[in-house]
Amino acid sequence: MTPAPDLSVRLGALHLKNPVLIASGVFGYGEEFAGLAPYGELGAVTLKTVTLEPRQGNPPACRTAETPAGMVNAIGLENVGVEAFLRDKLPGALAYGTEIIASIAGETPEEFAACARRLDGSPVGAIELNISCPNVKSGGMAFGQDPAASAEVVATVRGATAKPIIAKLTPNVTDIAAVAVACERAGADALSLVNTFSAMVIDVERRCPILAANTGGLSGPAIRPAAVYRVFQVAQAVKVPIVGMGGIWNASDALEFLLAGATAVAVGTALYADPAAGNRVLHGIEDYLVRHAIPRVTDLVGAVRLHG
Repeated sequence: MTPAPDLSVRLGALHLKNPVLIASGVFGYGEEFAGLAPYGELGAVTLKTVTLEPRQGNPPACRTAETPAGMVNAIGLENVGVEAFLRDKLPGALAYGTEIIASIAGETPEEFAACARRLDGSPVGAIELNISCPNVKSGGMAFGQDPAASAEVVATVRGATAKPIIAKLTPNVTDIAAVAVACERAGADALSLVNTFSAMVIDVERRCPILAANTGGLSGPAIRPAAVYRVFQVAQAVKVPIVGMGGIWNASDALEFLLAGATAVAVGTALYADPAAGNRVLHGIEDYLVRHAIPRVTDLVGAVRLHG
């Protein structure tokens, strides 16, 4: 009998049983999806971004808009704050029985560090730095578009926690590889990319933006080829592992990211259509490995065969 393929991967010191994660944001704090799928079988779940203090986010009148093959959102990092997260939200998420990755944001490197310091003694497996959100007025993408600013956040957080650090990168930048290298040199254990693409949807009858915040971030299948390319670019420039994301709907989509150089993948917007999308992706990857007699999922990382 052919042995089952080895699905385990490592993101720095974080060991995952398989390479399929849930992306931050869509899954909330985990309680919103309770009972909808066996999320414990996934490699990890990344929870909604938290900040040092609670935030109300953008105006609630209209925060999302559907587009062909995707959606645009402008939530604005609404969250309960890190103290309530640790007290009220994290225990329930841990009950899923898989690794929990906390996502954090701040308006200054010191805010990031203070948040990370509070998480340092918690059971979360890693901390993702959201330096790429396009839907906030300060912080977010302002860090992620500048290699030096990104590096400052990473370095400041590195001094505040022993947890593995994952820097989440924005695609809304001229040279994403330069930002990735800066984060790696500053101490990031891994990188996740991409966050959403800056976008706008206009109601032509009213002649005004549909979103109350005017602009937002595009996610879903529409961005996948652009996301795959950016993962490929970054994989050529850094040695740290990459979590690839952006429009993953099925196993084939996820395999593109792995072949482009990602060590793991994260499923996000697809959960709105199918709460079990991550589980489908995982099973599909395993089936692919069996069909092609590939013993380890890590054998696929960066294995794309380029022309020429």
